[in-house]
Amino acid sequence: MRSSEIGTGDRRVLVVVCGKGDEAVRSITDAVRDHDMGAAQVTAVGAFSDAELGWFDRQERSYRRIPVGEQVEVLSLIGDIATRGGAPEPHLHAVLGRADGSTVGGHLLRGTVWPTLEVIITAVAAELAKRIDPETGLPLLTLD
Repeated sequence: MRSSEIGTGDRRVLVVVCGKGDEAVRSITDAVRDHDMGAAQVTAVGAFSDAELGWFDRQERSYRRIPVGEQVEVLSLIGDIATRGGAPEPHLHAVLGRADGSTVGGHLLRGTVWPTLEVIITAVAAELAKRIDPETGLPLLTLD
């Protein structure tokens, strides 16, 4: 993974290029931490050799895991970055395209990059925070 902050006037933009074998969520988290970004929007395109998505089951209060054990195109990856306990925490959703043109989507839990993932991270504030929601058990953005 390589990252570089580019100047766009008063807005901070971080470009992250993940390479073969990088784990996407960890790479994005590491880059944001390395560049001290506490609140940001994330977009990305590229491909994964395999991935794991999640669908939140509100009855179980946990993610149902959706394994994706094949090469897929990252058609859309969007999300946000906030902090929890002082550490960056990405909340990412992905739509992945299969060889037959069908798609699968959900919360990105893990993705092994192959051959690349091109990520644009745009700061939106100095910091946003997440707190555990007692009803769902999920870390949710708070504006307090």
